[in-house]
Amino acid sequence: MKKRVAIQGVRGSNHYSVARDYFGDEAEIHEFLSFDGLVECLTLGNCDYGIMALENTIAGSIIPNYALIDYNGLKICGEYYLNIHHHLMAMPGQQIEDIQEVCSHPMALLQCKEFFKGHRHIKLVEDVDTAEVAQRIAKNELKGVAAIAPKKAADLFDLEVLEDDIQTIRNNATRFVIVQKPVTEVTRSHRVANDSLDIEDTGSAQNQINKASLKFELEHKRGSLAALLNVMSDCKLNLTKIQSLPKIETPWKYAFFVDVTFDTYEDYAKAKAVIEIMAEEFTILGEYKNGRS
Repeated sequence: MKKRVAIQGVRGSNHYSVARDYFGDEAEIHEFLSFDGLVECLTLGNCDYGIMALENTIAGSIIPNYALIDYNGLKICGEYYLNIHHHLMAMPGQQIEDIQEVCSHPMALLQCKEFFKGHRHIKLVEDVDTAEVAQRIAKNELKGVAAIAPKKAADLFDLEVLEDDIQTIRNNATRFVIVQKPVTEVTRSHRVANDSLDIEDTGSAQNQINKASLKFELEHKRGSLAALLNVMSDCKLNLTKIQSLPKIETPWKYAFFVDVTFDTYEDYAKAKAVIEIMAEEFTILGEYKNGRS
């Protein structure tokens, strides 16, 4: 049975590339121009998985997506790191001097900010998706307008690449997470990143799990966060990410989102047991295989 995968963007986008790399060509891709639409597809049961960008080496964390995952109770079941290459593309027969406007996703514009300092005649316009802009330029045969998008989009929509690799930092990568609607006792049936299969045997699954995404809240007193981080260190967990988000309903109260890696599931299980006692609220957002191991 084909896996139904929801992405933000269209054919040629980075989310599309991740879907194909992670799930293979047989996956049934459902395209959405917003992450809200992607999440709704998942929560209604119309898709099996969703792919969401979560952080970038240049632009940092994509905070709204953390909130979407948490608020909708989604589970992270895998991750994928993609090297990002931004290319400037337009209808054939134009030079960069002919371009008056460049449209793309805000994150793409941010990642290419330095390039456009040398082309101040160009107006930068935020749009919903990189590849969708390329598709629109081709469909409407727009002149004087360019898109920032993966080179695959230029191939798909017969556009001409005016400039290659315009991102500010050449070593530019984005971390994507694979999410799913919560299932009953999800920890007994982990979906493992390397083959995207459900593994029913708990022991086999735990042998492949070496990363987790957690959320916790702490009592507002001196040293509470430091004490919890010490527990992680004592249990041999490696903290790879920490992000705080304000609790809208409680002013000056924050929730912490952390990613940890570990060598053995037993070490992680010990840490979980202690954190559950120390934290006011504790949620496991996902346990999965490290996409960089």
